[in-house]
Amino acid sequence: MRPAKAEAPVGAAMERLFAFSDRDFRRVCSLIHEHAGISLGPHKSDMVYSRLVRRVRAGGFPTFAAYLDTLERDDGEEWQAFVNALTTNLTSFFREAYHFDDLASHLRAWQSKGPRDTPLTIWCAAASTGEEPYSLAITACEAFGSLSPPVRIIATDIDTQVLETAMRGVYALDRITALSDERRQAFFQRGSGPQAGHCRVKPALSALIEFRALNLLDDNYPIPGGLAAIFCRNVMIYFDKPTQYRLLQRMTPLLGPEGRLYAGHSESFSHAADVVSPCGRTIYRPVSRG
Repeated sequence: MRPAKAEAPVGAAMERLFAFSDRDFRRVCSLIHEHAGISLGPHKSDMVYSRLVRRVRAGGFPTFAAYLDTLERDDGEEWQAFVNALTTNLTSFFREAYHFDDLASHLRAWQSKGPRDTPLTIWCAAASTGEEPYSLAITACEAFGSLSPPVRIIATDIDTQVLETAMRGVYALDRITALSDERRQAFFQRGSGPQAGHCRVKPALSALIEFRALNLLDDNYPIPGGLAAIFCRNVMIYFDKPTQYRLLQRMTPLLGPEGRLYAGHSESFSHAADVVSPCGRTIYRPVSRG
C-alpha cells in the first residue's frame, strides 16, 4: 500500500521532532471540540503541538497521525490525558474581585431571610487548581462571620490533574501575596521544613468544598438544583456560540429563584437573551419562563 502524501507542516516550526500537518491540526481541533466543546482557532497550532508532543513521545508513536488514530480508537485514559494537555488553566485567588464582593452581599441577603434547612450551594464549574473555589469558601466564611458557614461548594473541572492540585490545597507562598494579612492568617497555614516556601489552606476551608471531575458537555450534571450561585468564569470563551447557548440552557435551571450566574470579564451572552439576563457586571440571572 502506497503511503499517503505528507502535507506541509503547520506554521514555521521546521525543527520539530515530529511533523505536524494541517490535517493533524484539524483532527485535533475536531476531537477536542467533540469531546470537550473547546474551539481552537488556527493561531493555536503551535500551542497544540507543544502540549501534545509529550503524549506522542511518551506513547512511542512514530507520527502525530498515528497518535490520533490510536486516540480515536481508544475510549480509555488517553482521552483524559489528551483533554488535560489542551486545557488552559489560568487562575488566581480572588480573580475579578468584584464578583466575590457581590457574592458576599448575595449570601448575606439570603441569610437575612431566616434559617434554612439545608446549606446554600454554590457550583464552581471551572475549579482549575483550586484558587477560585477556595476564594468562594473564604467569601462565605467572611459573609457569615464563621469558619463553618451554612454553605456548600461543589467544585468541578474536566482536567483531572488540576483537580488533584486543588484537592491538596498546597500553594507556593507567592500565590497568596496579594491577599491581606488577615486573610493569610485566618485561612492558610504556612509550611516549615520541607514545606518551607509553601502554604496549605486550613482544614475548615477544605471542609466546605467537594471536588469532582465533570465535563460540561455531559448529558447530565450531578449537581443539585436550587443553587445560590454558579461561577462559570473564563470558560465559555473556549466554546463557540451554539455550545455556549446549550450549556446556559442546562445550567440555568439549576439556579434557585434568586440564583446568579457569574461569567468571566470578557464573556457576553447577548446571543442567549432568552435564557439569561444581566443583573450586574458579567453577572446574570435566568430569564423567567412563567
